[in-house]
Amino acid sequence: MEPTTLNTARLHLRPFVPGDEEEVYTAVQDPDIQRWTMVPSPYEREHARSFVAETVPAGWREDTAYSFAVRLGPDGPLVAAVGVHVRGPGSYEIGYWAAKEHRGRGYMTEAVAAVSRWAFTAVGAVRLEWRAEVGNAGSRAVAEKTGFRFEGVLRGAVLRRGTARDSWVGALLPSDLGLTPSLPYLPAVGGSA
Repeated sequence: MEPTTLNTARLHLRPFVPGDEEEVYTAVQDPDIQRWTMVPSPYEREHARSFVAETVPAGWREDTAYSFAVRLGPDGPLVAAVGVHVRGPGSYEIGYWAAKEHRGRGYMTEAVAAVSRWAFTAVGAVRLEWRAEVGNAGSRAVAEKTGFRFEGVLRGAVLRRGTARDSWVGALLPSDLGLTPSLPYLPAVGGSA
């Protein structure tokens, strides 16, 4: 897919570029980002360089992942990152982190909502999943404010530092945002399969 830029009332979202390396490196030094996301820990400069110069462009080029740098305007500071990863046909997973000094201002929810709408309207997502290790209350709050519906706990679904951990899972469908789905949806009605 051709790299895309999105704008909201306060934010400018664009694919990461090599010039973002220093800001990414600095933001991801936050112990909470390293604790709750899948970034390497410790996070070295080479990780930031590889992410902005290789991983992000390859994801867009190969249609496997779409990562956005979230900024306060085109020339403003990096406040967050949002990525959409292909899980299977029509199914995608969203992940995100916010720079510590920019948390609590609603930027993350605004960015996740914009990227979610884009995933449904431009990418053709049928379902967008959110997953977070159980206990990541900040991530869950953002997901719920965006409209994701909590679906349960996946036992041992997060593999981190040699340990299997439980994961929360939620999903967003186009209709949850008032959008027309790309495919008809037939929900289960009462009872079990």
